[in-house]
Amino acid sequence: MKQRLITGIIAGIFFLGLCVIGNLPFHILVLGMALIGYYEFVKMIQIRPFSGIATFGFLGVFIIMFPWKLLNLSFTPNWEMIWILMFLFMLMTVLTKNRINIKQISLLLLGVFYIGSGFYFIAESRNASDGYGLFWTFLLLFSIWASDAGAYFVGKRWGHNKLWPAISPNKTVEGAIGGIIIAVLVAIGFAACSGGILGFGRALLIGLACAVIGQLGDLMQSAYKRVYNIKDSGRLLPGHGGILDRCDSWVIVFPFVHIMMLMPY
Repeated sequence: MKQRLITGIIAGIFFLGLCVIGNLPFHILVLGMALIGYYEFVKMIQIRPFSGIATFGFLGVFIIMFPWKLLNLSFTPNWEMIWILMFLFMLMTVLTKNRINIKQISLLLLGVFYIGSGFYFIAESRNASDGYGLFWTFLLLFSIWASDAGAYFVGKRWGHNKLWPAISPNKTVEGAIGGIIIAVLVAIGFAACSGGILGFGRALLIGLACAVIGQLGDLMQSAYKRVYNIKDSGRLLPGHGGILDRCDSWVIVFPFVHIMMLMPY
């Protein structure tokens, strides 16, 4: 527990410090987190991370995450790029005569989209066009963290009914409800301090999204880790696991709130 606490404090200060600075330093940090996350994903699905086929995946994540806008470059990742990446992956099944098969390339492409899009929207939130990127990023992060903390402490104190024991045996229905309530309260608190930037109705929806979708993101990662019989996606953060272990909710929540147009910019 002591190691977990120390690691969490150091990593939190470093991440939030660069988040406050924003711009290129924060974007580069998130790009690095995305590449490490993809490395963890590739290892988990039992493909050699530095094999030729995995290189296409790393390249895809890099292109999605590269700070094109901040460097005033005209390129923007798009569906055409995803199609080209899919074509290259599928071409490898032909060139290797199915030594690299459709299951492997499907997982690699899924990882590019899952991890690349998740971290892309984290960076996009900080670079929000309305100039309040730090506010929106902190709103989502603190609401997600409030949900996690609420689910843990409420579940530990009052939890009796298992939420989804086949996937995550320690989570409870009571904890999940507690996480939702606390996340909503945190989001409403942000609205109250926003000076009119964020209305209470939208804050309620964002708080619900951070809690419900965030908990689903956690369960999704628990589900696929069980397939490969692993506890943690990596060992980068002692006591916490890997990047994907710490960001499992983030990479689902940030795209969701953008796609659902909950962010008012």
